[in-house]
Amino acid sequence: MTQDPDYQNNPLHGVSLKQLVTEIAQHYGFKILYAYLNINCFANNPSVESAVKFLKKTDWAREKVEAFYLYQFKSLPRASAEQFELSPRDRIVPPDQKPGRPAELSLEDAERLREKRAKKAALHDRAASPRVADGRRIANTTKASPADNADPWAKWRK
Repeated sequence: MTQDPDYQNNPLHGVSLKQLVTEIAQHYGFKILYAYLNINCFANNPSVESAVKFLKKTDWAREKVEAFYLYQFKSLPRASAEQFELSPRDRIVPPDQKPGRPAELSLEDAERLREKRAKKAALHDRAASPRVADGRRIANTTKASPADNADPWAKWRK
């Protein structure tokens, strides 16, 4: 008989999406939520009801908000690589880790974080595709065989 994982220590256990959004919106406000999460439901006509409606339809956004709840609002340590692969609701929090006080967040910190992410993304883009000074991509230096350049539909014309 297999033993089911114990989710009782996960702060998301038994918390509805509406309750989660209400808690973080009351504590931080919609401006800070938008600044940190960059999800438009917190910027355009923000309300708990519209945010919940959007988050129920959009998995990536819901997981982003749930992770924010766990690691910023509940101040849990970051998940292990193995647990990070799971959605936040499926993560098992070790019994020795207890939720703490919400992190103090500000719009200035959010702007610094956004700049840091932009620099990291730019470095990643440069490493992925080399570019010349004027911003155009460097041509692929490998030679393509004539068969690669052939029109795949050209056979029917012959």
